[in-house]
Amino acid sequence: MKLWEKGTNPEPVIIEFTAGMDRQTDLVFAKWDIIGSMAHVIMLQSAGLVSADEKTKMLHSLRSLFKLDEKGELVIEDGVEDIHSQIEKDMSLVLGPAGKKIHTGRSRNDQVLVDIRLYMREEIDTLAMQVQMLFTKLQELSERHSEILLPGYTHMQSAMVSSFGLWFGSWAECLADDIVMLAAARAVNNQNPLGTAAGYGTTLPIDRKMTSELLGFDNTLYNSAYAGVSRGKIEMATASALASIAQTLSRFSMDICIYMSSEYKFVDFPDELVTGSSIMPQKRNPDVFELIRGRCNLIQTLSGQVAILAGNLQSGYNRDLQLLKKLIFDAFREVKECISVMLMMINNIRIRENITESATYNAIFSTEAANRLVKQGVPFRDAYKTVSEMVKNTSFQKTAPSDYTHEGSIGNLCNKEIALLFETRMKPFKNTSAQEFVNKLMEHADDVN
Repeated sequence: MKLWEKGTNPEPVIIEFTAGMDRQTDLVFAKWDIIGSMAHVIMLQSAGLVSADEKTKMLHSLRSLFKLDEKGELVIEDGVEDIHSQIEKDMSLVLGPAGKKIHTGRSRNDQVLVDIRLYMREEIDTLAMQVQMLFTKLQELSERHSEILLPGYTHMQSAMVSSFGLWFGSWAECLADDIVMLAAARAVNNQNPLGTAAGYGTTLPIDRKMTSELLGFDNTLYNSAYAGVSRGKIEMATASALASIAQTLSRFSMDICIYMSSEYKFVDFPDELVTGSSIMPQKRNPDVFELIRGRCNLIQTLSGQVAILAGNLQSGYNRDLQLLKKLIFDAFREVKECISVMLMMINNIRIRENITESATYNAIFSTEAANRLVKQGVPFRDAYKTVSEMVKNTSFQKTAPSDYTHEGSIGNLCNKEIALLFETRMKPFKNTSAQEFVNKLMEHADDVN
């Protein structure tokens, strides 16, 4: 079944090629196609385009399809092009003429647009909650290990005194900025394109603000022609947010790979969480973090892929856009899997204490020594030269680091302030389930039994 058939038998090779992965990827957002259709039916009845009885029957039919999808039993049959065609076919078989009215006032263009936006909103909200779990764990580790000193590095050379508290806390605050990117992607995404049809509106008296409210959108995407142009833009915003999170995960993983090495031995993990070698008995490999690093590095290429696919397209729908779906779907899955396994790993991280007691790290205390001279009135450049000469002739003796009191230092991590910042930035995320939307929309049926 093709919604665009006009009596000609399409060439099967062409159908298979143009359908691409749609029959697989469309099942990912099938529930949202059903929910968008429910809101559309309610609006059609309000606009006088279907009767109250037809609306009720259509809502019940759509809810049945939703339940089928929840059980994993909704399929796109052979010969059916996509999820939109399958749902219309199923409804027409059950309801007859009433089922055929489901497509009134809309095109597959605005239908897939609303499906993608509803799907991405759910994925963004779910991902935000997962990022929050990682943020909370990193802050917990920061507080727990706040007094355990660690060499801080610049240019991959030991540089100044740091701490595990400062290190863990830095990645937590990094996630607080990633959440800003994710919230921005949500804001761009959470606008309703339903009713823009093929990108040029419709002569039917539809109520687009009504479907915006029913589906929980922040705004209506007003200009019909922009609806088509927005394909690629919402994916780019989302790809950028995913890339930002991926960069954080990748760089944190790189630190752990280094800190696990035999030269550092700053951190370790239980035997069951590391891998070994088939030939070298001593090996304790950080495979998990290497794979997080590699997978997240690939996710950071997503923005470029979206730009290449959509960057030079003419306004209006172009079939190239079909290829964006799998890219975005896969990226969400990859990021969520990486966060999940990272949480498991750092829940079991082992921190080495007394690292900076090794003479290897004596020189990282030299800046504190220079600062103590400054407190005695010595100009900093003179203090710098004095301590530098002591380090050079090996007469420098480390002492305990001077008090760090300013915001964001090892003595004043500001974790509470960062937690409040993160909490404030989490406010745009709602995480309303698909089932909650179905329940709300079924209130518009005359008989909800």
